[in-house]
Amino acid sequence: MATPRGADDEALVHEQARRLRVTMLAAGIDRPQLWLYYFSIGGDVSEFELDAYLHHSLALPRLQRDMLAQAANEILIDLAPPKAPYAADLTGGPTVSTGRSAADDGNAPLLDRDAKDRNDPRI
Repeated sequence: MATPRGADDEALVHEQARRLRVTMLAAGIDRPQLWLYYFSIGGDVSEFELDAYLHHSLALPRLQRDMLAQAANEILIDLAPPKAPYAADLTGGPTVSTGRSAADDGNAPLLDRDAKDRNDPRI
């Protein structure tokens, strides 16, 4: 049977769901967290439907799948640790990797953290 015009085939829908699950597992994003973020940006499928989609039991429309990807990607941005600075980032000079100044890259020096952060045993 042919795929209706404008609809994605089942393999594409399943692959997008599989890759979303991989991203969620790698980043430690759980389903309720993803669903809440997705819903807050205008998604309109239920958490139950999201679960069915992630387990290949329900095919969602492309817009909803892409909104789920957007939600996951925005959560990833929030989870990303700060980048380690190059010396040029701290002095405002050009960086080795880009040749642009720290201010141009949005990597302006941060203020010194409090003593608790400086003495963190994990660092």
